Amino acid sequence: MHRAATPRRDDLVALTQAWVRIPTLNPPGRNYRGICEFLATRPAAKGFGVEMIRAAGAPADSDAHPRWNLIARHEGAEPGECVHFNGHHDVVEVGYGWSVDPFGGEVRDGRVYGRGACDMKGGIAAAVIAAEAFVETCPDYRGAVEISATADEESGGYGGVAWLAERGWFDPDRVQHVIIPEPLNKDRICLGHRGVWWAEIETQGRIAHGSMPFPGDCAVRHMGAVIAEMEETLFPLLAGRQTAMPVVPEGARSSTLNINAIHGGEPEQEPGYTGLPAPCVPDRCRIVIDRRVLIEEDIAEVAKLMERVKARRPGFAYEIRKLFEVVPTMAPRDAPVVTTVAQAITHVLGRAPDFVVSPGTYDQKHIDRIGRLKNCIAYGPGILDLAHQPDEWASIDDMLDSARVMARVLGMLLLR
Repeated sequence: MHRAATPRRDDLVALTQAWVRIPTLNPPGRNYRGICEFLATRPAAKGFGVEMIRAAGAPADSDAHPRWNLIARHEGAEPGECVHFNGHHDVVEVGYGWSVDPFGGEVRDGRVYGRGACDMKGGIAAAVIAAEAFVETCPDYRGAVEISATADEESGGYGGVAWLAERGWFDPDRVQHVIIPEPLNKDRICLGHRGVWWAEIETQGRIAHGSMPFPGDCAVRHMGAVIAEMEETLFPLLAGRQTAMPVVPEGARSSTLNINAIHGGEPEQEPGYTGLPAPCVPDRCRIVIDRRVLIEEDIAEVAKLMERVKARRPGFAYEIRKLFEVVPTMAPRDAPVVTTVAQAITHVLGRAPDFVVSPGTYDQKHIDRIGRLKNCIAYGPGILDLAHQPDEWASIDDMLDSARVMARVLGMLLLR
């Protein structure tokens, strides 16, 4: 089965290049409809039924930037289980430091370069090649093969997999096996991910004239005390915790907290403004924190920290606003999709896979929590460290090997 994917190497490269050349930048959500329309032509020509679905009313969905998703389904000759490959079509901002055109799809030294090549348009292309090779070689299979290209994974997935899951597209009665080709390496099976808690913390003070700060109350100084308490107690506490989940890299086996942003006092003026700032004591200061949670712990420490600071500082007032929360998730090692992919990797690559857990979340969270489907993993080509980096690339050999593994998985699950 997997050998049918091997002659499709050039097709795989061309497909990845074509998708990289569509700049599906998120935010704000550019070219979502365009890439879905382009993607739809491929499976439709191979006998798949295709649906384009707008996540109307989802966060960030608008007429200017509608959240479009694509689902393609091929029915076998007899009823049976459905194997679903899901990948996100959005990519993050380009950033600085590129030596190639970020949307050029350049091929060099056995690699396809460009924003999204690794994360994760190369993985989607591998899944498409695998699915096409399987249905053309084994048209009498039982069950169904689905491929989806979904929106907004890079910003939480609420205009993509979450929206679809809420409407039953990932219901276990409809879909039985899900593989998400995120870039975790071709010889690894990613069982799940850590949890996350994003929050905004605001300290509150009182405005006053900068020449007479004493009637005021500086919110930035209050926030300084919060950060100092984090440095003294919270960061050491989190660093001392270790999870039994096989999280990679090693540093992510500890609890972590990142301060994403800090804003205090007068807002920054527009570029080109040549005036001076007004002399005011800032009455508000905000930080945004990104807390990554282990499966063995809770997230109560931040609230306790704020109360400790409050007990020591007269007039200290604060507010915590939760922005986003996802619990950790991990598929069982004996789940059918896990054992099948493990056997396929061993057969195709000649070595047993490693089992890992991702440090960051991806759309498995919605398939698990909303879709109630535990039989879901991430498996795909690419090196996670390249994601969101300048000169992002995907190895052509790795994409082809992953396509061969995926094709064998389809045969193992649907030809029984």
